[in-house]
Amino acid sequence: MSKGPKPIAFRGGSLADLCRFPTTARREAGYQLYQVQEGLDPDDWKPMNGIGSGVREIRIREKDGAFRVIYVAKFADAIYVLHCFQKKTQKTSSDDIALAARRYRDLIRELTP
Repeated sequence: MSKGPKPIAFRGGSLADLCRFPTTARREAGYQLYQVQEGLDPDDWKPMNGIGSGVREIRIREKDGAFRVIYVAKFADAIYVLHCFQKKTQKTSSDDIALAARRYRDLIRELTP
């Protein structure tokens, strides 16, 4: 018997940030997160081990630009979305990485008894 899709928990302001994506990018992000909920890999992703173990980045390219969703799915209870943002340059900004890393550390503290 299937347990159904794993729930998604948005950390900090990540849901509000995702809601500010243009419609096409927001829909694509939703579809990619749904694939993760179903236990599949997103279509375009890369590991973000510098942020934390098991952290991944979904890469979305639209006519409006490049968008990213940083998440971790290794925990049994939920998929945690750490940060959503529009990428402005080739390299992910240190501010975006630091924010995702801080949310990851906070999550680990909450989940560790």
